[in-house]
Amino acid sequence: MNKKDFTKYIEVFLQQNSMLNLISKNDEKLLWEKHIFDSLAIEKVFEKYPKGKTLLDVGTGGGFPSVPVAIAYPDIEVFALDSIRKKINAIENIKSELDIKNLHPVCERAENVKEKFDIITSRAVAPLKVISGYAAPLLANDGIFVAYKSKRIDDEINDAKSVLKKYRLAVVDIIEYKLPLEDNFIRNLTVIKRQ
Repeated sequence: MNKKDFTKYIEVFLQQNSMLNLISKNDEKLLWEKHIFDSLAIEKVFEKYPKGKTLLDVGTGGGFPSVPVAIAYPDIEVFALDSIRKKINAIENIKSELDIKNLHPVCERAENVKEKFDIITSRAVAPLKVISGYAAPLLANDGIFVAYKSKRIDDEINDAKSVLKKYRLAVVDIIEYKLPLEDNFIRNLTVIKRQ
């Protein structure tokens, strides 16, 4: 997937952003590098682990990673979860403008969701010890939880030890990658599974 595949999405996202301020004006200039490219890094997980049929993005915000992932992987049913109605409305508008059939915006709190999912993602929502508590009950038995994190992931894993233990979760992989920015911008995909 390259930037050209996302031209229409970028256009529609920027229209929504002008009305709803989903990301900062400064970040608009780096929409591809900081948000879309970052969202699509999940490809590195799918190279190593089965990608499953359902994905829940907890705290999707402006639709990252849910919308780019839904566009890139039409064979995965992607559920974009956020409790803030205006964000879900924006994703519903993007879905209908681009006719993304496998994208399902859901305005709800994570603790009220009853289904289980093959893949759960979370990006820029909360520390690992918090987000793991939301993700764990929603994870299918052989599913994977992928937390998009900064290079300070080791500290977050240490802080999350008791929560991970409580839910019988284990960090099975940390996949490092760089964003295509001038600065050396290192990110990590933290892959968590049930023990």
